[in-house]
Amino acid sequence: MTHAPLILLALILLAMIARRALSFGAQRPRDYRGTGPAIDLRRSLNGPLTCEGVIFGPAGRVTSRFTARMHGAWDGASGRLSESFLYSTGARQDRAWDLRLGEDGRFSATAADVIGVARGEVSGAAIRMTYRLRLPADAGGHVLSVTDWLYLGENGTILNRSEMRKFGIKVAELFAVMRPATATASN
Repeated sequence: MTHAPLILLALILLAMIARRALSFGAQRPRDYRGTGPAIDLRRSLNGPLTCEGVIFGPAGRVTSRFTARMHGAWDGASGRLSESFLYSTGARQDRAWDLRLGEDGRFSATAADVIGVARGEVSGAAIRMTYRLRLPADAGGHVLSVTDWLYLGENGTILNRSEMRKFGIKVAELFAVMRPATATASN
């Protein structure tokens, strides 16, 4: 009896575990503790923001481009981030995140197309947020598990990298740049 199939299976599993440990999913908020500038959601996601980004499909090719106008407003530990997206196809999408700050850098968020409650954590210059997102009906209506990572730069620019999975398999990735809107950009 040959052990080749078992060895092959073990190597495949080891490769999958190593890839996961050395990839997007290996990041933890604590990895960014002490980095700066430190993110304060009430400051970084406040007022008008502009955004532009791309969505990559499972093969790593750009499948969509978008721009967005956003506006954040806060009252103590509660805030709302309203987003209005325009995709390269001409499609439009609006979302409003209701955010609630918690203890130890943690926060929660809800939105109409998010199933349940999104959970987030701020650590240094980074934010991680995880949630389940229901796509619009014209995009299949699928439910995806999303992990967002946001990184604050010195000038207030936020880099957003998100990974979307279905049944544990990566189906899309998003990269976006969010900036405080200037007076001329918001007119």
